[in-house]
Amino acid sequence: MNKKLTAAALFGCAIAATLPARAQSNVTMYGLIDGAVEHYTNANAAGNGVTRSPSLGGGMFPSRIGFRGTEDLGGGLKAIFTLENGFAPDSGTLNQGGRLFGRQAWVGLAGNWGQVTVGRNYNMLYVSSFDVDVFGPSQYGVGSLDPAVPNGRSDNSIAYKGTFNGVTVGATYSLGRDTSSAGGASGTSCAGESATDAQACREWSALLRYDRPTWAVLAAYDRIHGGTGAANGLTTSAKTDSRLHVAGLVKGTDWKIGGGVLLRDNDGSATQPKSRLYYLGAAYNLTPLVTIDGHVAKLDYRATGNDTKQALIRATYLLSTRTAVYVAGGRVNNDGTAAVALSAGGSVGAGLSQTGIITGIKHSF
Repeated sequence: MNKKLTAAALFGCAIAATLPARAQSNVTMYGLIDGAVEHYTNANAAGNGVTRSPSLGGGMFPSRIGFRGTEDLGGGLKAIFTLENGFAPDSGTLNQGGRLFGRQAWVGLAGNWGQVTVGRNYNMLYVSSFDVDVFGPSQYGVGSLDPAVPNGRSDNSIAYKGTFNGVTVGATYSLGRDTSSAGGASGTSCAGESATDAQACREWSALLRYDRPTWAVLAAYDRIHGGTGAANGLTTSAKTDSRLHVAGLVKGTDWKIGGGVLLRDNDGSATQPKSRLYYLGAAYNLTPLVTIDGHVAKLDYRATGNDTKQALIRATYLLSTRTAVYVAGGRVNNDGTAAVALSAGGSVGAGLSQTGIITGIKHSF
């Protein structure tokens, strides 16, 4: 009997020796939920106001649930993935055109040379807004003036990003930038990957950033091609929508100032093809628990009088490291026939100014 057990043990060891070693791996679940109520004026041409709970991810901090993981492959090489959705707390529905993992869905490899990922990636226009845009992808902010910035993601894409001695370089290329037919910034029905048109619905972007301890500068470029049936006037692959973002920031122990300019050349618009978006924001930690930040911006359509100015202020109070309450107020002034709403996904009468206030609570986990 002992001989049989010994033989079985030796056979098991021999089989195990022929199998690859199991690499160390981990998976983390994380998320953020932000519920808010807001009121703003001049929601229509009659000048009526509206009180609502925002549905584009919550209030000032977009709601999400995600999973990220890494596996150590040895030699400094790791397998990585992220699956992240965005949802509307007011109704529980999915955002980003109804995608299951609309914020991010990618897998790739990472090492000391950077990382390469394949799937639904942030484009470099979105990445370039991190830090320099004080308000970020919030209900009130740059995204109200140009929704492409906080919705800068591409389907069917490959992305690279690496940082070397303070210099960050990045790039994306999409074979078909947007498979959703939901419309708006999150879904423009341009699937691409066409056998008859190699440029249909392609997208590419690039980023160059330099960081020092107290300041940073960057430049990013993004170009999308149109295709048959695509939204926003980009109905052929010969039509493109391009954005150049140049920005920077300076910071101290308790404060930060960031700003930039976004230059746009849009073939999809016959009347307003060129625009300039200028923004400047500042944040100050009044106490370890209270942050005050503010923001001013201007959307300038070249050779027209249809411009929009925006001013925002916000106070955030930390109840704990994971929970905070906030209140923010803002105003937009629309000139000519401009109808840019203060609140992302909101409405405003053409040529009317709008004032709003929003308050809410956010919890991260």
